[in-house]
Amino acid sequence: MGGKMTVAKNILSIEKLMDKGLDAVRTQQILKMLGFGGFRSDMIRELRLYCDYLPKAEELCYTENQRYLHFLWDALDKLPVGVVANFAIPFRRMIAERLFKRCGKNFIADENVRFNFGNNIEVGDDVFINRGVFLDSKAGIKIGNSVCITEFVVIFTHSHSESDHAERLYAPVVIEDYAKIYTEAMILPGVTVHKEAIVAAKALVARDVPPRTLVAGIPAKEVRERDTKGRSGKELNHIWFYKGKFQKGG
Repeated sequence: MGGKMTVAKNILSIEKLMDKGLDAVRTQQILKMLGFGGFRSDMIRELRLYCDYLPKAEELCYTENQRYLHFLWDALDKLPVGVVANFAIPFRRMIAERLFKRCGKNFIADENVRFNFGNNIEVGDDVFINRGVFLDSKAGIKIGNSVCITEFVVIFTHSHSESDHAERLYAPVVIEDYAKIYTEAMILPGVTVHKEAIVAAKALVARDVPPRTLVAGIPAKEVRERDTKGRSGKELNHIWFYKGKFQKGG
C-alpha cells in the first residue's frame, strides 16, 4: 500500500496515473502501490484478457488503456488490499468511470464483480453492485439510477443455438431506476426490469418485469405489487451503507 502513504493519498496517486492513460509502466506502478511488485512490464505489455478471445472482441475491442483498466479491476480481488473497503470501493469507482460506457456518480461495487466488456456497460447514479455478480455485457447492459444488484446475481445478454453452438443470439438487458435484484437471481437476454420493480432471490427472469412489481420463481412470475407504502423515487431511500457512506459528495 505504498509504505507510509495513507489510503486517501494512495487513491489520489493512482487516479493521477489513470488520468494520464495507462501503459505497461504505469500499470506496473499501480500494481506496486496495490502491494504486488512481481509483475514485469514486459509481461503486462503481452497480457490478454478472457474477453479478448470472445466472438465480440473485434466489435467491442478494448484500447490498450481499457485493457489495463480491466486487468486492474480483476487483479484487485486477488490481493489483500481488495478487502480494504475504504480503498477498494473508490478504486473500482475510478476504473468504472474510465472504462464503462457511462458511469454516474456514487457508483459502488463490492468484491469479485466480473464482466466481459466494461465498455458496453452503462450505470446511472447511486448504483450498488454487491459481491460475486457477473455481467455478460456482450449485447449491452444499461442500469438506471439507484439500482441495487445483490450477491451472486448473473445477467446474460447472449445465448447459443442448440443445433450449432457457434450460432449466438444477442439482446441487451435494461434495469430501470430504483429496481432491486436480489441474491442469485438470473436475468436472461432481452429482459427489461422496469422502474421500482423487485426480482426475488434465485428467480430466473426470462420476460420483462412490469414497474413496481415483485417477481419470483423459476421461471419468474408476477407475485404482487411492490409494497412501497405510497413512496416512490428518492422516498424509497436506496441508501446502501450506514449513513450513506460512499454516496455523498459525488
